[in-house]
Amino acid sequence: MDKGTPKRSRKTMEKERRNNMKNLYSQLNSLIPNQDPSRPLPDQLDEATNYIKQLQGNVENLRQTRDGMMGVGGSQGSSSTRPGYSSNSSVQIEVNENGSALEVTLVTGLECQFVFTEAVRILHEENAEVVNASYSVAENTVFHTIHAQIGEAATSDAGARITRRLKNFEI
Repeated sequence: MDKGTPKRSRKTMEKERRNNMKNLYSQLNSLIPNQDPSRPLPDQLDEATNYIKQLQGNVENLRQTRDGMMGVGGSQGSSSTRPGYSSNSSVQIEVNENGSALEVTLVTGLECQFVFTEAVRILHEENAEVVNASYSVAENTVFHTIHAQIGEAATSDAGARITRRLKNFEI
């Protein structure tokens, strides 16, 4: 009877291995958006591989964007610098207007925090309501993003006037 025990144990181990692999495939499948579990396993693995490669590309693009905003990885004035930003200024401002919505991006050094307060003040003076404001700090650089809505009481050129006033802070 000893001969049957190792064989049965091997069968049991193989069954457990297959079940474990099935669970792992199921977990992987659940992480991939729009994945069809009825598709053959090789197709599911190809889809997962492509999705992971896409995510890696996204991470690399975001890393390059971040480095470009911080002026890392290139000389001043190189193509790695984000458009609209001067790589040698201590305050950089970009205003994007989409109808009555404004997105103001401020890039400052730690010593220029007053620019954020002044930007919010200017927006309020021009009848723009700040909807959302956020910031992040990387080394000695602060990135502010302000989302605002131009009020109905504002004049038709309020966006251009806000942009001009904010650009006065660029150094």
